[in-house]
Amino acid sequence: MDVVVLSLGSNLGDREAHLRGVVRALGDDLLVVSGVYETPPWGDADQPNYLNAVAIVGHAGRTVEQWLDFAQRCEQSAGRERDPGRRFAPRTLDVDLIAATTADGEPVLRDTAALTLPHPRAHLRAFVLRPWLEAQPYARLPGHGWVYDLIRAEPVATDVLAMWARPEISLES
Repeated sequence: MDVVVLSLGSNLGDREAHLRGVVRALGDDLLVVSGVYETPPWGDADQPNYLNAVAIVGHAGRTVEQWLDFAQRCEQSAGRERDPGRRFAPRTLDVDLIAATTADGEPVLRDTAALTLPHPRAHLRAFVLRPWLEAQPYARLPGHGWVYDLIRAEPVATDVLAMWARPEISLES
């Protein structure tokens, strides 16, 4: 079974409901979901805070391209609108594929117009790495190393200090 790391984020509308909707849609493919973290916006500070989490998923025979299609359908269902003039615009839901491994533990690599794996900026994003470390303590980001080490390096370490756990929010119902 291939295993895929999905980053979930929302900063518009019912943020909790948007994240829960993804977890519910994953059904039996969900292996583990992290806790929820409130994080300042990344890349464009002029917007509301995000709720972020990471889901680790697996499904025998599902390709990463099919996971990308799933992610995009979830975003559409949550009413996500893309603003081509604003790269880091606020969003009802953002579901990104971060990394994937084969059943043999080998990294799945992609570099196409539609999908780059591992995610090219994941190693810089505390809102991805901190929940991922919680969900998978011995995680490795292909090409960058152990997630534990990545969150301790600058600039990520400073960003980790600006986020906080939201233990009162559970994504599993």
